[in-house]
Amino acid sequence: ELQRDGYLRALLDPRVLQAIASGQRKRIALTYFEWASYGYQRLAVDWTAIADRPSAEAFVKRLAAAPVSTERWTSISGALEFAMKRFDANPYRGPRRVIDISGDGRNNNGRDLGEARAEALARGIVINGLPIVNDRPTRWGTPPERDLDLYYRDSVIGGPGAFYIVADGFESFAAAIRTKLVREIAMRPAPERRLLALVPAAR
Repeated sequence: ELQRDGYLRALLDPRVLQAIASGQRKRIALTYFEWASYGYQRLAVDWTAIADRPSAEAFVKRLAAAPVSTERWTSISGALEFAMKRFDANPYRGPRRVIDISGDGRNNNGRDLGEARAEALARGIVINGLPIVNDRPTRWGTPPERDLDLYYRDSVIGGPGAFYIVADGFESFAAAIRTKLVREIAMRPAPERRLLALVPAAR
């Protein structure tokens, strides 16, 4: 699964670890789940504090061992709802709460995305995005999504400092997620070419 592999590689990247070590609290809390249709979310690794390479390696080991499965439909609204519930169960407290949404399709199943997005923003949660843009048919034989980056810009991300980074195909996903994690952790301004802050967003 190329998306998961991208996260596995990014979390051990020295630039990501350096961003964590340079932060005010010198650690982050992270949970990882995979999602598809409105009722399909699979928690792979629950909330874990990452402060250094050993703790990142332990997280990556658990994530790599979790089974991979998927479904045809795409419910970003369902993923946002599930993420909000995970924040309610988070034993860690920090100054920011951020949801990272990555995917290669629009919301096509379940609750209206605008409603779920508005609920997250009202709770002070920032939503950042990583649309995967490519010209290949999906694994289900349907045509590739057009202007997915603009869809993420206009309909997905939100909150103070919200941004998105485009992955030009699954092969560049690891580099894109690494750049995204460094920016989120370090709160660095984004190059205008790839990252676009639109409305106040939250993590």
